[in-house]
Parts: sequence; structure tokens; C-alpha cells
Amino acid sequence: MSNRIVLNETSYHGAGAIQEIANEAKNRGFHKAFVCSDPDLIKFQVTGKVLAVLDAAGLAYEVYSDIKANPTIENVQTGVAAFQASGADYIVAIGGGSSMDTAKAIGIIIANPEFADVRSLEGVAPTKNPSVPIIAVPTTAGTAAEVTINYVITDVEKKRKFVCVDTHDIPVVAIVDPEMMASMPKGLTAATGMDALTHAIEGYITKGAWEMTDMFHLKAIEIISKYLRGAVENTKEGREGMALGQYIAGMGFSNVGLGIVHSMAHALGAVYDTPHGVANAILLPTVMEYNAPATGEKYREIARAMGVEGVDQMSQEEYRKAAVDAVRKLSQDVGIPADLKEIAREEDVQFLSESAYADACCPGNPRDTSVEEIAALYRSLM
Repeated sequence: MSNRIVLNETSYHGAGAIQEIANEAKNRGFHKAFVCSDPDLIKFQVTGKVLAVLDAAGLAYEVYSDIKANPTIENVQTGVAAFQASGADYIVAIGGGSSMDTAKAIGIIIANPEFADVRSLEGVAPTKNPSVPIIAVPTTAGTAAEVTINYVITDVEKKRKFVCVDTHDIPVVAIVDPEMMASMPKGLTAATGMDALTHAIEGYITKGAWEMTDMFHLKAIEIISKYLRGAVENTKEGREGMALGQYIAGMGFSNVGLGIVHSMAHALGAVYDTPHGVANAILLPTVMEYNAPATGEKYREIARAMGVEGVDQMSQEEYRKAAVDAVRKLSQDVGIPADLKEIAREEDVQFLSESAYADACCPGNPRDTSVEEIAALYRSLM
């Protein structure tokens, strides 16, 4: 059996990294950018930081902003039409997962028009051509969409999210500039940071995990645990640490998959429009408890990476509890709700559970599960 690793062709890290966008565009012979960014980032002039770089370099662009927090099939279809009319030859995606996921879907369909039905991209679609080149500029420290081969689209009609996995969609360039993340409000910083921690923990314990991805995930857990509280307080060190930590987590999980925390969070997002990071953060400790019997000694290393002392003297039961407690404490410290009481409704539990079980992330869960067991997990948080 072989293990595959797919990463960006090029990535830049550090304050001021957005200046490299112009150099990359010129060196690659690009002519016009199709800039994907959500309305709030435009309103608060975050997108404008990148547009200023393009302006200064004399590079043409057109902005597309019909993007929702949980991007929809319609957002993608409208974007495809706008790209076709724009005369652009590459995409600059600025934002969190919503902007980057929309950009990936647009780029894939433009390059593979036989997949114009967005639903046909679900799962591992047999696309033949690489996406329109994407330069991805994250403004949140969480999704790591700039380095992953995944994207998620919401089917509003069917009240479900679907995951698309395609090596052809990975951005050719990632620009990870912590200064682009400095304007994130506390709540969004906390939620996206816990999303990154969920990526690292689920990627570490998923069935597909192996030595190289374990290395990425353990380092990401360590960095996120150290810097997320500071990032929420908007310290320079916190922002820089989280920008790196979430990217490293993405390097790992993109290549080995996730588990039912994400499956269950996707269902909540589709039905209630729950912010993805908030849903993950609420679910993570409870699902970790559920998964513990199928994780061997890995919770000891999670606890160690999160700064728990004395783990080598602990019993298996003790270090598993310590790992879960450390996650729950971090979530509490950054202001994440403790349960789903204000989010989920009993009458939706069966649909939520069926959706989560059918989700593309479910098979990677370390413990085999069922619709009934997922329903019990939802109810335990209600």
C-alpha cells in the first residue's frame, strides 16, 4: 500500500506575504484575475488590501462576491457564468473556507465543463483537468482550504452539505499572511481556530493516518493549543501562530481525511446554517470520548501536545480523559458554547443523523458508527 501527499506548488508565509501575489501572477504570465471574496470582507476593506497589490502592479481584475457563509450551488453557478463573461485566466480567492470553496468549484467547472451540474462534483469526481489556477489568500486561521484538496458546497434544496475531494482543485499558490487575519472578530477567531484543532485531532486519529501526517497533526495541535487564546485576544504572536498552525493541520488532514465531528457539523450547517467552526468545537470533546476506544495510545500524544504534564505516568483511561478535558477547556476559554441546546431540535435529529452518516467524512472515523449512535451523540448535547 502507498500513501499519497498532495500540497501546494508554492506557499508564502509571514507578515506582508500578500505582496508576492503580483510577482506570482506576472511570473506565471497571468493577465486578469477573477477575485472571489465575500461581501463582508469587501465591506470592511480586507479584500482591498489584495486589490491594492494588484493595482500597484497594474494587474487587471474583476471582483465576484455572491458568496454566502455556507456557499451554495447557486453561488457556484452564478460564479461560473461571471467567470466566463470576465475574460479572466486565474482566480484570487480571498477569505475563509466559503470564498475558497466557491473558487475551487468555479475553477473546476470552468476547466471541466462536463461537471457543470455542481452536484456531480460530490465525493471523488473523475475530473480530467486541473482547476483554473487559484492563488488562495486566507483571512481566517481555521479552514486551511488554501492547502487542501477538499471543498464543501451546500445544497439548499435538499438541506445538506456535500464534500468534494479532488486533487485538481488545490490552489497553485497559498499566501498565508497573518496581517490578513488581524481584523477577524473574537468569535470568528475562536470558531475558526477550533475548526483547525478539529482538523488536527480528527486527522491524527482517522483510519487513513500515517507517520508523515501524524507529524503534521501533532505539531498543529501543539501550535494551536499554544496560540489560539492569544489570537482571540488579537496578539501578534497569537495571529502568527494560528496562521501557521491551521496550515500545518491542512497539510495533514487533506491527505488522510477526517471523521464524524465534521460529518455531524456539516449536517448542522446545512439545516441551521450553524457556523462550521462553532459546530465542530461543540461536538469535538463529546465525539472524542466516543472514539477513545478505537484510538490506541494516540490520546496520550494529543494530551502531551496540548501541554498536559505527566502523561507518561497516566493510565490509558487517565490520559484519554486528560486529552478530552484539555480540548474542552480550550474551547471554554475562547468562548465556544458548551452544547447544542440553542441550535438543534429533536424533530430534526433523525435527518441530521442520516445526513451525517452519509457524509464523505464518516468512513474515516476511527470507530465504526451507525445512524443510531450518531443520533445518540447529538441528543447527548441537547
